[in-house]
Amino acid sequence: MTDRREKSCRRTRAVCLAALFAMVAFAPDARAGSASTPFTVTGNVIANCTITIPSGIGFTYDPIVANASSHALATGILSIACTKGSAPSIGLGPGLHAGMASAGPRAMQMGSPPTASYLGYDIYWPGTTTSWTTAAPYVPSAPISKAARNFNMDGAAIAGQDVAVGNTYTDTVDATVNF
Repeated sequence: MTDRREKSCRRTRAVCLAALFAMVAFAPDARAGSASTPFTVTGNVIANCTITIPSGIGFTYDPIVANASSHALATGILSIACTKGSAPSIGLGPGLHAGMASAGPRAMQMGSPPTASYLGYDIYWPGTTTSWTTAAPYVPSAPISKAARNFNMDGAAIAGQDVAVGNTYTDTVDATVNF
């Protein structure tokens, strides 16, 4: 009888263990359910520009021969980098001595220390004779990338001025990009 009991206990244990393994193996995961929802990601791109002057304008003026009847011409470079698709406009201020020369809307003053001698000049939109000012800003096409673009500042020291030789004539002009 002991044998039978032992066999019965062994069978019961085996059945219990098999049942236990089956329950563990096929037990539902505690994370069996799930839910999801979509969400929106947004970004706003702002219009922005930077402006630099890689090279200013420098004139050589000969009032007796070369510029007695022809303007002295010189070119500088203005560079802007703007957000793709923005609408920039570029204005140039009148300078520190506007209207002080006998000719031209802008004027460079001679010397250090400053004197009462002025050399009149103007700056034009690229490839034109349109005076480049804040009231008449240059409006380039909208940029197709954020890469910097260079624009010529075409300068003309006005012909026929009776100016003195001496120290360098200078002026300071503010360049502004609006976007």
